[in-house]
Amino acid sequence: MSSNLLSGSLDTIIVKLLQDNGEMYGYEISKTISRLTNGKVLIKEGSLYPALHRLEAKGILETESRSIGNRHRKYYKLSEKGSKEVKHILHDMQEFIENIQNLLNIQWT
Repeated sequence: MSSNLLSGSLDTIIVKLLQDNGEMYGYEISKTISRLTNGKVLIKEGSLYPALHRLEAKGILETESRSIGNRHRKYYKLSEKGSKEVKHILHDMQEFIENIQNLLNIQWT
């Protein structure tokens, strides 16, 4: 899948995953996307972490750092604001997808 197609959808994908899973760390988000798409969608760190930081800056996500053994992980979860806005975010994406489907299914005469 083209990374250009995915870039506009990544924020929504992240928000939906966090709604479904509560909290996740970056690598876990990336691996979950790959698993759910049978390896057809691969998110690189260069795309994932800017999206996570952007959502955090907007107040949609909040973070918690934890040390597990020698590993330091930053967990992301929906903030109170994010939890309130997730329905609107998902609705906007659904509407966008429906409009794209309508455009691509045009019958030419």
